[in-house]
Amino acid sequence: MPLDDLGAPVPLAGPVRRVVSLVPSLTEALAATCPELLVGATDWCTHPADLDDRGVTRVRGTKNPDLAAVAALRPDLVVTNKEENRELDVRRLRERGVAVWVTDIETVPASIASMRRLFREGLGVAEDPDWLVSAEAAWGGPVPPPTARVVVPIWRDPWMVVGRPTFTADLLARLGFEVVTGGVVGRYPAVEVTAVDDPAVADVVLLPDEPYVFTEKDGPEVFSHLPTRLVSGRLLTWYGPALVDSAISLDRS
Repeated sequence: MPLDDLGAPVPLAGPVRRVVSLVPSLTEALAATCPELLVGATDWCTHPADLDDRGVTRVRGTKNPDLAAVAALRPDLVVTNKEENRELDVRRLRERGVAVWVTDIETVPASIASMRRLFREGLGVAEDPDWLVSAEAAWGGPVPPPTARVVVPIWRDPWMVVGRPTFTADLLARLGFEVVTGGVVGRYPAVEVTAVDDPAVADVVLLPDEPYVFTEKDGPEVFSHLPTRLVSGRLLTWYGPALVDSAISLDRS
């Protein structure tokens, strides 16, 4: 019996033929690797853009999935993530007799290893998809010394920023960016803007478009001492094929 990232056994009744994904980045990875298996995804699963045209059923959000709708799809496997999904929903699905695979990802190498284990041991995919091979090649080098300090807000009112240990902090470190939080400890700590809007603390503020949708008129106006840059949240926070796009699109300077 295969084990998920948390070491929990995943009781598969046979070959997996139907998968529901409750993680947007894993939905994209599944659609790019074994699209014929994907039957359900969350409302937040935006890549690829034609999921609805493919007949993939929406099962509400990552934090509030419609468990009855998930079960009605008769999945052989539901794919989740420790950070993005609630343990309560995982437990309730398992109580319904649904096999659930929980991923646990905090670094780029861990994301590659996690997805490879899911594909091979959970889904029976014999060979790595091309995008996974490309991602591993693109991110396989050592972590370089930091060349810039960045603040990465993920919410406002209250303001919350990316801290450590997180996938985003590790990805940015591999691009030469050191995530800073103004001295506040935590994975996604709440901060005072005045504590981070300081050239002695950071060099630039990266404002992603998810989970909070920062825009030209919503976010930059708060920072009067640091330059701001709008970036794709997908490139900062998604694993899967987004890793290839991140390596190409994010500025390494």
